[in-house]
Amino acid sequence: MRKSKAVIRSVMKCHAGGEKMKNDFRLRQDICKQTYFLITVATFTFIIGCWILATVSGMVKPMFLPQLSSVFTNIIEGIKDNSLCENAVVSIYRITMGFLVAAALGIPLGILCGSFKKVEAVIGPLCEFIRYMPVPAFVPLVMVWAGIDEVAKIVVVFIGTFFQMALMIADDARSVPEDLLSASYTLGTKRWSTIFKVLIPAMGPRIMLTLRVTIGWAWTYLVVAELVASNSGLGYTILRAQRFFNTDAIFAGILIIGILGLITDRLFAIAIKKMFPWDERSSS
Repeated sequence: MRKSKAVIRSVMKCHAGGEKMKNDFRLRQDICKQTYFLITVATFTFIIGCWILATVSGMVKPMFLPQLSSVFTNIIEGIKDNSLCENAVVSIYRITMGFLVAAALGIPLGILCGSFKKVEAVIGPLCEFIRYMPVPAFVPLVMVWAGIDEVAKIVVVFIGTFFQMALMIADDARSVPEDLLSASYTLGTKRWSTIFKVLIPAMGPRIMLTLRVTIGWAWTYLVVAELVASNSGLGYTILRAQRFFNTDAIFAGILIIGILGLITDRLFAIAIKKMFPWDERSSS
């Protein structure tokens, strides 16, 4: 009898554990912030542990994967001699200017493209065509068009983000429910007042999310932008280190760009949460 009860308890425990496992991996199942944080820390700890194990044990040569300590040493030296800060400031300036110009043109054009079919017929296919062209292929042309000064770097970042941004903003405009626009017409609004008072406020959270995504692309095109006759910037330091197979400097530059990109992403996330607290996507 006791054995039967023990077996029943064991089966029930296994069943409860199976149900919990199913609930944990249910589609879009939410988890608490503490669990999310612990999983994230465990993931990064695992990756760093594998890196340290691979380099310290000698499984991977330093030329291919440097030791983590040498990468941090390179970063600390760059901070001490101020070269890292100077290059970071230059790169942030290029990213910011290229992204702002892309946003200043891409947002209004995207809204028009998503609102009027005739505008879409002009802008949509053109952006669809150009966005598949590789940005590095434009570098020689940019040097001819804009020279080799700061404008050329800004233009490369602009090309890498503008066309994608315009198309995504157009999709954001199309995502606004037609019923909302029809209701505004019923209440007596005209075409342009509907765009400014109804359409744009309704797509506000989506615009910010699109900008959050495209600023990430801007950071990825940084190295490409600094191919244009640069003597400063984080991308330049990576390319210079590549010539001498200085992999610890390469990884240091990549990590710094990743950290700056992550900071930018978090700033956008905070801004979205503050600007649109009512939107469920602002919680991410």
